[in-house]
Amino acid sequence: MESCAGLLSRPSIDRIREQRRVINPPQGSILPYISFTMLAALICIITACRHEQSKPIVTVAAAANLTEVFGEIGLRFEARTGIHPVFSYGSTAQLSRQIESSAPFDIFAAADSEHIAGLDRKGLLAPGSRAVYARGVLALWFPAGGDALKGLEDLTSPAVRVVAIAKPDLAPYGQAAVDSLQRSGIWEQVKPKVVYAENISMAKQYGKSKNADAVFTAYSLVLHESGKTIRVDERLHQPLDQELGIVAKSNHQDSAKKFAAFLLRGDGKSILIDYGYDVR
Repeated sequence: MESCAGLLSRPSIDRIREQRRVINPPQGSILPYISFTMLAALICIITACRHEQSKPIVTVAAAANLTEVFGEIGLRFEARTGIHPVFSYGSTAQLSRQIESSAPFDIFAAADSEHIAGLDRKGLLAPGSRAVYARGVLALWFPAGGDALKGLEDLTSPAVRVVAIAKPDLAPYGQAAVDSLQRSGIWEQVKPKVVYAENISMAKQYGKSKNADAVFTAYSLVLHESGKTIRVDERLHQPLDQELGIVAKSNHQDSAKKFAAFLLRGDGKSILIDYGYDVR
């Protein structure tokens, strides 16, 4: 077996990319999703620990809307700090439950503020570590494109047969999508067309696989996709203020603090802006 010390002595972008781990449950799994992702998180930690003697690590629980942007942020963070980030992606609600069940994360980057606040009230976050790192943007994506598609009202058209949305009880972006449809007065017409995904990254996959004609997801996930993307009016839903917090039981507090600082004040902030996030 190739040693981690050998890999890390000549760091390269390709090797760093190979070390990234994106955790998504297999379709049709007979295990409860929470059990699968807990197991996946543990595998991430065990794998990362092989590198620990040569390079410090930080394990990040990240909301699914961050899949694309954190890929780039992770590369830049490791290049600048020498700290190897290990990411575990999922819906905000599921990741929050994992932390409540003592999952070995160091820092949690959520898609809202409510779940971070809930963990903080339970004493599961390091005191004073909460911070808003971005405001997310909800997008409506039509994978096939079309000049005639201009907004939410087009979802009522017979040409749109399937609309993918992340489960609103698990994903803040999913709740924002439902709120937007309700406030637009078209929820009852669109509701029969809706299929629910475990998170917004999976909702996007419905569109990429041509199993959905329209997808509500994060703007950052479809920023560079073909088709037609419409930013949903933020007045139609509650603000998607995304907070982070350092897990109180983390064994890598210093690394977690450096990752948080990188998002809030370092290059991570400019990368978030490049991906369409509102950073204030």
